[in-house]
Amino acid sequence: MSDTVTFEVPQDILDSARLTAPELKIELALSLYAQGRLSIGKARELAGMSLWEFRQLLAARRIPAHYDVEDLQDDITTLEKLDNL
Repeated sequence: MSDTVTFEVPQDILDSARLTAPELKIELALSLYAQGRLSIGKARELAGMSLWEFRQLLAARRIPAHYDVEDLQDDITTLEKLDNL
């Protein structure tokens, strides 16, 4: 199990931003993912969402998925393996 870090956000800041604590975690996850600082797996974990839910949220916010040549090659390899089953 990994360690956790807790930090306090004053309620008046959440109120000013019109966010709840869980919504703030989602916003943080989206921002860190968009900056390329978190992978999609870690970002969805921080947001407390399934991968499918997080991908839908990325699409709704028009945040592009980070998908490079290595990811494409991994997907092609996986499809080839599935085709051979």
